[in-house]
Amino acid sequence: MPIRQRKLIGMIVMVAFVMVYALVAMALAQSRPVQEAPDLLRGLYYVLVGMAWILPMLPLIKWMEGGPAANADNEQEGRS
Repeated sequence: MPIRQRKLIGMIVMVAFVMVYALVAMALAQSRPVQEAPDLLRGLYYVLVGMAWILPMLPLIKWMEGGPAANADNEQEGRS
């Protein structure tokens, strides 16, 4: 699959994921345990949740970059 197509598909999936993730994070932030937590714990929650979306996106980002399979394909195309 061409890298441009991978990046287009990956971008669409990433935007959709982040939209759903943000809605879930906002809903959890409005829950009673988070609202009643001390300010320090609430701040920690926001920091962790704000950065946690990156972990499930790492495989997608690697796939978008092409990974080892795409590099092998590009080398074969260069030889032909």
